[in-house]
Amino acid sequence: MSNSLSTPEEQQPLGKLDLKTKLAYGAGDLGTAISANILAFYWSVFLTDVAGLSAGLAGSIRLISGIWDAANDPFVGSLSDRTRSRWGRRHPWMLAGAIPLGFFFFLHWVVPHFSDDRNTNQWGLFWFNVVVSLFFNTAYTMVNLPYTAMTPELTEDYNERTNLTSIRFQFSIGGSILSLLLALVIFSVVKEPIQQYLLLGGVFGVFSVLPVIWCVWGTRDRMAIVEAKHLNTTSESISFGRQLKIVFSNVPFLYVIGIYLFSWSAVQITASIIPYFVVNWMGLPQAMSAQIALSVQGTALLMLFVWSRLSERYGKKAVYFMGMSLWIIAQVGLFFLQPGQVGLMYVLGIMAGFGVSCAYLIPWSMMPDVIELDELQTGQRREGIFYGFMVFVQKIGLAIALFLVLKALDFAGYISRSGASIPHQPESALLAIRLAIGPLPTVCLIFGLILAYFYPITREAHAETLLKLQEKRRG
Repeated sequence: MSNSLSTPEEQQPLGKLDLKTKLAYGAGDLGTAISANILAFYWSVFLTDVAGLSAGLAGSIRLISGIWDAANDPFVGSLSDRTRSRWGRRHPWMLAGAIPLGFFFFLHWVVPHFSDDRNTNQWGLFWFNVVVSLFFNTAYTMVNLPYTAMTPELTEDYNERTNLTSIRFQFSIGGSILSLLLALVIFSVVKEPIQQYLLLGGVFGVFSVLPVIWCVWGTRDRMAIVEAKHLNTTSESISFGRQLKIVFSNVPFLYVIGIYLFSWSAVQITASIIPYFVVNWMGLPQAMSAQIALSVQGTALLMLFVWSRLSERYGKKAVYFMGMSLWIIAQVGLFFLQPGQVGLMYVLGIMAGFGVSCAYLIPWSMMPDVIELDELQTGQRREGIFYGFMVFVQKIGLAIALFLVLKALDFAGYISRSGASIPHQPESALLAIRLAIGPLPTVCLIFGLILAYFYPITREAHAETLLKLQEKRRG
């Protein structure tokens, strides 16, 4: 329950953010974006075509990894809400997880040898990767979840939040582009696959850690003001059952997590299947998959500036519809793409980038509005719970989706690569790859559009919520 008394500092709205703080905040998503992007694009194909695991076992690793990654989110979110320290609520968690994040990212790309017996070695590799991914995902949550919960704390302004989210994802997509460019360099310089991925893991392991330090250092002054402002706003210990009741009784929040789940599932499914599609269907070198990803991410980065401006004029919902419409056309086109149509493949990648940019920007800029509505109704600041459950649902959905995609490849007879030569895949496996890059993401995007259409918080509704919230804080 909130204390009805408030100091003059608490009553004053937060001032505008300076550029230095905005850049430091944006940098916080750089390291996690690099690690997540490389894992999204390369980990599945690394497990099957470098480590030599069957697609079924690789899918099981991704399922277990994703479920644990999701399960620890609500707990870390709730604990960060209740943390009290001289560094505030969020920063201690980010600092504690930074170095483990980089170390366990590197271990993803190690291929230990357990036995000369192929079956025994497969299971040894399976459990090794499971354990590494569990530790990595714990560190990732410790960094990323408190970081994302800082968004509504840094600013209360509707448009500035969209701008702040845009800067965040400029760093995020910029990190993704940088990681893909460096991956291309590594793959061109180092020819042996295991050595390629070891070097990739070491370089990006270091890059995962440093931006977290920058973010904590650069936002410490602003977060100190935030902590003082909300000093008398309580965040009680809440059971898991009550957390479920809180988040699922907030109708706008359910729309946001649905929009995010479907749009981000389309991103991750496409990212994970691109290397299989480029090599096995299009008959191109694996390096081309990074170039296609660059066309998507480069377009997405540029469009962040455009969508952010258009959002200020037309609203978040309208921008989401614009981007998703182009993306759906691109995904359908990829299903009908034929080997040899390389130029068209790049055009479709650029079109997809328009929508991917919206998938980054719009759901995350909607979240702070939902949290303010909850504070108006309950008198409590519970960013960690809402962000925790948003990421929880998203990760569960992704884990299941990636598991089913890899299981489908296994069922369709996909042949894992065991040497330098690329195996000839059966028609059933090629069809499974095409379905995963076309119709499956398209269905996800259509569901996201339906939910966005009914999303209830407009610019006017949010302004009314803020006005009532300020009156409530003063009273």
